[in-house]
Amino acid sequence: MQRRRLGRLGHDSSVLIYGGAALGEVSQEVADASVQEALEAGINHFDVAADYGEAELRLGAMMDDLRPQVFLATKTGLRDREPAWAQINASLERLRTDRVDLLQLHAIGELDELDRATRPGGALEAAVRAQEEGLVGAVGITGHGTSAAATHLEALRRFPFATVLTPLSAVLWREEAFRADWAALTAEIARQDAGLMTIKAVSRRNWPGVAEGQPVGEQAFATWYEPLADADTIRAAVSWVLAHEEVTGLATAGDVRLLRHLVAAERDRMDVLDAEAALARVEDYSTPFATMPW
Repeated sequence: MQRRRLGRLGHDSSVLIYGGAALGEVSQEVADASVQEALEAGINHFDVAADYGEAELRLGAMMDDLRPQVFLATKTGLRDREPAWAQINASLERLRTDRVDLLQLHAIGELDELDRATRPGGALEAAVRAQEEGLVGAVGITGHGTSAAATHLEALRRFPFATVLTPLSAVLWREEAFRADWAALTAEIARQDAGLMTIKAVSRRNWPGVAEGQPVGEQAFATWYEPLADADTIRAAVSWVLAHEEVTGLATAGDVRLLRHLVAAERDRMDVLDAEAALARVEDYSTPFATMPW
């Protein structure tokens, strides 16, 4: 599997980053098999979060063998310093490790969330403390939504985050405003030599019939959005995102059953124009951020 440099951190990360949300509601046996599948495919960067159900516990159960092989990232979704500090330490306990390579401020896609996390007494202070005490190697930021790129640009103006995890897909790219925000963000990332990772590469649309704020219920996949599910369109989506050389890699989808398709897609990428043409034929291909379930 191809690897790309994760900005100034210097880690050669696999272009597929294991999305730990896939482990949130599976058994340990399923988790073990999925992680082994990822390692055998060449994935060396694992991304999890305190908010991903049982995912940290599932990875923690295999940490003795896993830790020497991977770049390990987790996240705090809390916004106040002391609760975030407690959550960071709880994540380390759940992961059964004394240090992660990257701690990310989670789900900051709007300026009001950024304001809460970066204000005096906010979660950023807990993340910086964790870095100073050697509990985390670096501090990054993540977020969803149509305003994520603009919000992450402002975040980089306030603090030198080592990494940014932000949405990118061919359907989002169709919007002129998104492309402008992406260009501004990536210019600043290049200037600071931060690492750039992406999410939602294989999103197809929101689940039909699920309104904003409603739980997704019993859907075909564990993802909060409806993913692209067949090998050909996943190949096109992965090929399109990885054609952006400014991107270190993309997070795999939050369902263990989709991993094999993403691995196959990375191995057999198509020309970006062919990928765009294939995705243009996807029925009801649309932004997943229209009706997010929170």
